[in-house]
Amino acid sequence: MTNMITDVVCPFCGTLCDDLEVEVTDDGKKILSVYNACAIGSEKFLHSQASDRLTRPRMQKDDGTWKDVSYSEAIDYTAKMLADAKKPLMYGWSSTSCDAQGVGSELGEAVRAMMDNTATVCHGSTLIAVQDVGIPSCTLGEIKNRADRVIFWGCNPAHAHPRHMSRYSIFPRGFFTGKGSKGRKVIVVDPRVTDTAKLADVHLQLEQGRDYELFDGLRTAFKGEVLPDMVAGIPKEKVREAADLMKSGRFGIIFFGMGVTQSLGKNHNIDAAISTTRDLNDYTKFSIMAMRGHYNVTGSGQVWGWQFGFPYCLDLTRGFARYNPGETSSNDLLRRDEVDAVFVLGSDPGAHFPISSVKKIANLPSVCIDPHMTPTASVCKLHVPVAFVGIEVGGCCYRMDNVPIETRKVVEPPEGMMTDEAFLEKVLDRVKQIKGA
Repeated sequence: MTNMITDVVCPFCGTLCDDLEVEVTDDGKKILSVYNACAIGSEKFLHSQASDRLTRPRMQKDDGTWKDVSYSEAIDYTAKMLADAKKPLMYGWSSTSCDAQGVGSELGEAVRAMMDNTATVCHGSTLIAVQDVGIPSCTLGEIKNRADRVIFWGCNPAHAHPRHMSRYSIFPRGFFTGKGSKGRKVIVVDPRVTDTAKLADVHLQLEQGRDYELFDGLRTAFKGEVLPDMVAGIPKEKVREAADLMKSGRFGIIFFGMGVTQSLGKNHNIDAAISTTRDLNDYTKFSIMAMRGHYNVTGSGQVWGWQFGFPYCLDLTRGFARYNPGETSSNDLLRRDEVDAVFVLGSDPGAHFPISSVKKIANLPSVCIDPHMTPTASVCKLHVPVAFVGIEVGGCCYRMDNVPIETRKVVEPPEGMMTDEAFLEKVLDRVKQIKGA
């Protein structure tokens, strides 16, 4: 006999699809099938059942080999590492629940750490721009029900957020969008001909790194003012066509990704994008939204916003929060040799940071908390596997539109395995004992 669990939330990307159905055995220990998920989301659920999955912490020996240790030994090592460090870096936090992030924040305060999340190499420039000029945004539900103009700028949801277009942005029939994709016009701005671009009504194939110029060109075209013959490598006629298409809709949305946030211009690109959205509201209703990657990177910014007033790049070394991206961001700290211990949870800097930063992690006392064996886990001194959030333990997560959604537990974790929240609580208690707090 089997049991079907409905309305399951997928803990893969910032879309947080909440309509999955998961078939499990009667004893609740094994996932048999996953329905409604994209290929990546389905694989995440099924991967948790892998026979070669690590279920106990491992410590790296001097000769590079590994030895199994108990959770109590892992807790003790982690607590002593953080308590003894003068300036520890606690990085990641984007692939775990808000509940764990809250405990991690208390731990960071206790050891006066530098705390940073994956926005530092992703949408951190977006957060800076929002602090500068605000953001006219909305929810994904509003887009599904109202949007008839959809712009994807510097992102490729066909690959990065596979169900985004079918659930919210292009294909679904909403309350005021009963014709689905037939009632919508799609514009893609990307230097490459992506699979998303192939679905577009208009593809603006700009030259790499000239997004700011194209934003300004569109703002000029909205007002009917003179344009040069080419704008960011695009003929002015095509820019005017796109501008008129945007203005003619009832409700529009600009989705933007790392093609804008991490190319030349950084946060100034997002300033221009938000200003473009603001200008469009002189003619119609328009919103803008970041295409967030990790399923709870938005939540980490929210939790730190509540607790410290800043969404990333936190400096707690003085006992209160300071914030200065470029000085207090992870890669800058590592490359300047400013930190003396590294704690990673819910991300994989070993796969995404520059090799110069990864080498620094490998040479420092370091701990990686992750269900998987990742490049980061392979260079850290201690790897602690934990239960999968959204599969083996529930918890609150924030969707890319800042809507909180409670994820569900569908199966039991391997016997004796801790959750990341429970591990952090034990480490915090041990740190307090060491410091005599």
